Amino acid sequence: MTHFSVAGVQMPVSVSGNNIPAMLQRASKIVHVHPWTDMILFSELAPHGPSIGFATEDAESIEAPFREFAAKHRVWLCPGSYFVKRGEDVFNHTVVINPEGEIVGEYDKMFPFRPYEHGVKAGENFLIFDVPDVGRFGLSICYDIWFPETTRTLVSQGVEVLLHPVLTGTTDRDAELAIARATAVMFQCYVVDVNGLDAGGIGRSVVADPTGRILHDAGQADSVFPLELDLALVKRCRKRGANGLGQTLKSYRDKSIDFDIYKPGPTTTYLRGLGPLQMPLRDLYPC
Repeated sequence: MTHFSVAGVQMPVSVSGNNIPAMLQRASKIVHVHPWTDMILFSELAPHGPSIGFATEDAESIEAPFREFAAKHRVWLCPGSYFVKRGEDVFNHTVVINPEGEIVGEYDKMFPFRPYEHGVKAGENFLIFDVPDVGRFGLSICYDIWFPETTRTLVSQGVEVLLHPVLTGTTDRDAELAIARATAVMFQCYVVDVNGLDAGGIGRSVVADPTGRILHDAGQADSVFPLELDLALVKRCRKRGANGLGQTLKSYRDKSIDFDIYKPGPTTTYLRGLGPLQMPLRDLYPC
C-alpha cells in the first residue's frame, strides 16, 4: 500500500475557550463524509487556543476524547498542540494517536516563536513514527520549519510525510508558505501544513508534494480537506530526482565538505554580534 489519506482541519479557534467539542464535530464530519480518511490533523494550539494561561498539568484530559474518537473510528489523529506544564516549565506539546487509540509519539516544539512565545521552553526530541505497510511520518510545529536542520534530521531517518500544524496570523504567512513548498522539494517529502482561523491564524493551509507542487490550498474558509498522498512518489523522487532532476538527499549524503557553522569559532562571530533575542521596539528617527 502506498496511498494514504490525510485530512487537514482548518477551523476557527477561540482565544479563551474549549475548542475540543468543535474539533470532534469536524472530525465526525470527516469520517462520515469521507470514510476513506486514514488520518486527521488539526492546527497548532487548536484545543485551547494560543494563551499560555491555559497551560495544563493534565494533558491526559485533552488527549482522552481524541484517543476515544481515534479508537472508535479506526483513524490516526493528531489534535494540533496545546500548552502543558511540567513543574515550572511550559511546553508547546502534541501527540500522535493510532487507530487503537494509543499514543505512539509525543513532541515538544523545538523552536518556540521567541520573543513572542515568551515563557515556553524548547523541546529537544524529534517525533518519528511508522504507519505499518505505508511509510514513515514525522512532525514539527509551526516555527520549527523555518530551521531546515529540523526537517533534515527527520528525512535523514526516512521520514516521507511531514505533518506541520501551525498557528500563523501574521504578515509572514506568505513567507511560511514559500518555506513549506521549498521544504517539500528540498527534502523530497509531503508537507501537510495546517493553519487555523480567528485566534488560530489566517488559514491558507496547504499540502505540497515531493516535487514542490501545491496539491491543495484551503484559502481562508472554515474547511476540512482530505487528500490521498502517494508515498510511492516520495520513493521515486528520492531515487530518480523530482521529475528526473535534482536528487537532493543523495547529493547531500555524498557531499565533499563538512559544514562547521555550528561549531564555536569564527563562523559564529557574526551571529553573536546580532544582539539579544528580544521584542523589537519602535524606532525613533531624528527630526
